[in-house]
Amino acid sequence: MDEKVLQGLLVDVAEGRATPYEAAQRLKTLPYEDIGFAKIDTHRDIRTGRGEVIFGIGKTPGQVAKIMERMVADSSPVIATKVGPEYYEAAKGAVPEGLAYYEQARLLAYVGGGEAAAPTDKANVCSGRVAVLCAGTADIPIAEEAAVTSELYGVSVDRHYDVGVAGIHRLLDKVEDIRKAKAIIVVAGMEGALASVVGGLADVPVIAVPTSVGYGVSMGGLTALFTMLNSCSLGVSVVNIDNGFGAAYLASMIVQGKA
Repeated sequence: MDEKVLQGLLVDVAEGRATPYEAAQRLKTLPYEDIGFAKIDTHRDIRTGRGEVIFGIGKTPGQVAKIMERMVADSSPVIATKVGPEYYEAAKGAVPEGLAYYEQARLLAYVGGGEAAAPTDKANVCSGRVAVLCAGTADIPIAEEAAVTSELYGVSVDRHYDVGVAGIHRLLDKVEDIRKAKAIIVVAGMEGALASVVGGLADVPVIAVPTSVGYGVSMGGLTALFTMLNSCSLGVSVVNIDNGFGAAYLASMIVQGKA
């Protein structure tokens, strides 16, 4: 339940459109609702300004669908991360309208209303932008997770993909556009050097996302993570391996003046 829903409920009681009993029934699941296999944090939107997010790994399609069914009544957007198309098929029965699946990003999202979910509701877009960069084509899925998440949270995105340090002229050609952003997300696997380079070129926060792309001593993304943590460029922060969602959550807060 977000603050607008709560305020609307209280106004309905004050103006006689709802009884105190009816309001109590709506509020009885706060601060969480226990549905057996999960405890849904229905109070999070009121506390933090954004509702709970469903982490898909380890959950069945049916479980994700059930959680979304309970969440869509009180929160928008509702996002499930790291899910395949089978999760969308399962959720369509529980949430038939306002639902969309973003294949590259592996995101399932509900944004309310009777139309399919669309990133960046024009009525809610803030003036700032996030630039999402990735080093190689293999990093695009995590970059898209970051880009689509930013858009779902009302932030416009500029995408700059395949601009890694192996051909740094590709990055330098885009520097002026990249500098227009209020926050930059840099997604890179292999040795993860791109974040340090961008951090040395930009005067806004850089959020680095190491990916598990690579082989041998890339160690499933640990090498990129260590490189980013050891960056000598100031203003670079680092999230966990393959955590495009977390980077976008933070970047959108920065752009919207919440951080």
